[in-house]
Amino acid sequence: MKLTSMPALTQTTGMTLKTLLAGFSDQSPKNAALASREVSALCFDSRKLQRDCVYVAIKGAKADGHAFIEDAVKAGALGLVVEETANVPLHFDGLVAKVANSRDTLNKLSARFFGLPAESLFNIGVTGTNGKTTTTHMIEAIMNHHGLPTGVIGTINHHLGTHVWATELTTPDPLSFQERLKQFKDLGAKAVAMEVSSIGLRQNRVDEVPFDVAVFTNLSRDHLDYHKDMEDYFDAKKKLYTELLAKSTKAKKYAIINGDDEYGQRLLKEASGTVWSYGVAPSSNLRIEVLEQGFFGTRFALSTPQGKQEFRIQMTGLHNVYNATAAIGAALAAGVPLAACSQALANLTGVKGRLEAVPNKQGFHVFVDYAHSDDAIETVLKYLNGIRQAAGLKNKIITVFGCGGDRDKGKRPLMMKAAERNSDLVVVTSDNPRTEDPEQIVRDALAGASAGAVGKKVHSVVDRRGGIRRALELASPGDVILIAGKGHEDYQQIGTTKYPFSDVEVVKEILQ
Repeated sequence: MKLTSMPALTQTTGMTLKTLLAGFSDQSPKNAALASREVSALCFDSRKLQRDCVYVAIKGAKADGHAFIEDAVKAGALGLVVEETANVPLHFDGLVAKVANSRDTLNKLSARFFGLPAESLFNIGVTGTNGKTTTTHMIEAIMNHHGLPTGVIGTINHHLGTHVWATELTTPDPLSFQERLKQFKDLGAKAVAMEVSSIGLRQNRVDEVPFDVAVFTNLSRDHLDYHKDMEDYFDAKKKLYTELLAKSTKAKKYAIINGDDEYGQRLLKEASGTVWSYGVAPSSNLRIEVLEQGFFGTRFALSTPQGKQEFRIQMTGLHNVYNATAAIGAALAAGVPLAACSQALANLTGVKGRLEAVPNKQGFHVFVDYAHSDDAIETVLKYLNGIRQAAGLKNKIITVFGCGGDRDKGKRPLMMKAAERNSDLVVVTSDNPRTEDPEQIVRDALAGASAGAVGKKVHSVVDRRGGIRRALELASPGDVILIAGKGHEDYQQIGTTKYPFSDVEVVKEILQ
């Protein structure tokens, strides 16, 4: 797939100022002729202002958009959406809409500006700490197989078929989000599977999406640099299943929830719409029975409201069985037959950076995974240990991991504990140190190592390439090497600069 560059839809909507801001202001512009002028763009970033735009002033964590109102006027804005009018120049002859919450208003205006594209799409939102990316890609595979072209909005990229757009946010800002939905629709999409982050939910980025299905994967410690505690984190996630699903205008609405997760059990009691639980518990609406596991795939049976079906997936890990089950539940809600789900998943080889196997001639089992929390590391390693035990193998499990800079420091020693507890050898290295001292980040992680482990079971190499090399040097044929943390990322951020770096490519270079 190649990166797609499409003409900006902000130039082709034909939306007039009066139509766009209808209901948000009971005033008319001082210059009455402006009311019928076509709006060229919605803008909330002062660096992207353009003539005939409507500027929405948002109060952010680092800057207040109201400080740039004068710049918007000078750029030729037709309208202003503000919470306070103090900075609006007296000479401005356009339309001023004073609102209680400009961020919420931006959501509504974005959807209106692009013609409410989500209303004609089957919208599937996936949230949780781990598994969002894999689940959305599995949903895509099933829906496409069944003849329902499905776009994906997520961590790796945004894509529909061969059209791909780069992204830096799991859930983009509402303006970019609605524009992407419009592009999907124009390209023939019938559905969209989107990763919905807790931050995106808290900042109301998907409030104007009428969801058909909301999927909950799991919840464990993450993003506590943003959320004050786990309850606040859960509360942000819960919004998708209660508030947003409840207000959706779609006729049939489904909540697909991991009932084996403690937070999922809470959600089952509060979610709106038709609620299906999934898991190994006998009471699950989608009940999992694992039949066979190996380093090269998994076979499981699934009992569902539509009957029972056997599945084979070319992906390792019990967590991927859960991801597949969540995707199957979403597809069943969309009317896809159970047999079609089985056929589609059998052909899916995997998702980039999600327990991605790296082929090699040394006889190593090398996996690159995005796991960047203690729970994610524990989950992956428990699975790999289970495979080793079931096969009666004695080979080592070696884990390489790092911790992101400018993020929750409290999880660093927890990640170390999870890695050491489930590995024979551990190499602590850098992830994306960002503006923190990488050596200090490693020290923070090492604080979680058991007494006497450092230098014996636990090794530290601050340079990530060097850390991966050390792990491979410690390995023997048949050993399992898990390289965790960065997954699909093709860069490493040191300071404010992103340098080219791919765990998969680095492994290949070292082993060639």
